[in-house]
Amino acid sequence: MFQTPKVRSLSALIAAVSAVAGAAPLVTLAPASAQTSFSDVQGNWAQSCIVSLTQQGIISGYPDGTFRPSAPVTRSEFASMVGKAFPNVARSRSAVQFVDVASNYWAYSAITTATQTGFLSGYPGNVFNPTQNIPRAQVLVALASGLNYAPSQPAINTLNASFSDAAAIPAYAQTGIAAATEKRLVVNYPDVSTLNPNQLASRAEVSAFLCQSLAGTGQTASTISSQYIAGATSQGNQAQSNLVLAGTSIPVRYTAAQRIIVSPSETAPVSLTVAQDVRNSQGVVVVPAGSQIIGQVQPAQGGSQFVANQLVVNGRQIALNASSSVITETRDVRDPNFGTILGGAALGSAASAVIQGVTGDRVISGQTTVLGTVLGSAIGANQNRNLGKTIRDAAIGAALGAGVAGVTGNRTITPQKVTTGAAAGATLGGILDRSGNSKVVVINPDADLTLTVNSNTAL
Repeated sequence: MFQTPKVRSLSALIAAVSAVAGAAPLVTLAPASAQTSFSDVQGNWAQSCIVSLTQQGIISGYPDGTFRPSAPVTRSEFASMVGKAFPNVARSRSAVQFVDVASNYWAYSAITTATQTGFLSGYPGNVFNPTQNIPRAQVLVALASGLNYAPSQPAINTLNASFSDAAAIPAYAQTGIAAATEKRLVVNYPDVSTLNPNQLASRAEVSAFLCQSLAGTGQTASTISSQYIAGATSQGNQAQSNLVLAGTSIPVRYTAAQRIIVSPSETAPVSLTVAQDVRNSQGVVVVPAGSQIIGQVQPAQGGSQFVANQLVVNGRQIALNASSSVITETRDVRDPNFGTILGGAALGSAASAVIQGVTGDRVISGQTTVLGTVLGSAIGANQNRNLGKTIRDAAIGAALGAGVAGVTGNRTITPQKVTTGAAAGATLGGILDRSGNSKVVVINPDADLTLTVNSNTAL
């Protein structure tokens, strides 16, 4: 520790402390009440933000009445700023004793706090580099990390849609900057589409990032003009605002049943519901929760995969190219425990034919939803088959379209009920019965059917 010399004025005290502490900046040492305006920020693009942060005691200027908005910011200075801006962020990391940060260093406490709260990290060998000027990319990553922001869309899509120089963003910074962009923390002056990620951050720029971060957490209102906020008004982002970009993830749910059971060789139509809002890189909802996705479960790479072909948003039908991962888990219907998964399951017509062809049971559980498939009527192709089996398979294929199960509530399929629908499953049922195949694919919609958009979709 050091002894503070006696001085007669605030300016003298500031000068004395700065001299003893290694010319520390006035980010933390000058009281906010001493500086509420600066001679060199009048008309500056970040003036309102700088004044706001000064009034809150987060930043301050220099003894000569200047703020020096174009001056760079060191890692120590930034640590002090985030500590004052976000004093209530929980400490989630263990303290690190950096070899180049002495316990009597002016920013020792701020650096310790910034690293424990996740805003900053050191370098290999427990080095912090406290006097190193910090680049813009590092500031944005620090804010996204400390505030626990993560991108909701693929990072590369957000970056390419937002910045003309996205290719210059270092690999380590891509996820953090994408998250910061979605949260509208990124401020680019004078060209909102140019990030300059590797350029040293100026005091005005860091102030702007902090203002947007505080606005994003609801602590203050935004004081930055929207024309400089990435993802707000830039023409590049406006062009993307009506797009669901390739790589976007769409969480879905299946409301008709707990599971979907199909034959590995079967194609069955399925309608899914969007489980939560899907937002673009600007944070705007492009696909609202509750929208419908229409497609089919079909064979793929040794298993089954849901492939979407249509999105229905507020009654509008939009072509969609999206798919789930391939589900390869199969179950043998001869397994004594197989019956436990049938309750509340939706059966494809081919899966129904497999199950009943193996078990000889002509009864469909009243808890079962049957998925009809568009395979065409083929009663004539089954002339030599047992009439009961042919009618049974035809009824399974046609049950959904005809509404047989819902209308009658009867679990038994009879020849009389076939007349209300086309014999869609007859041919497939006959083939499966002859093959003796007893494997089916069991799909858990919540876990297995998250979709990935394969190509940009215009809304």
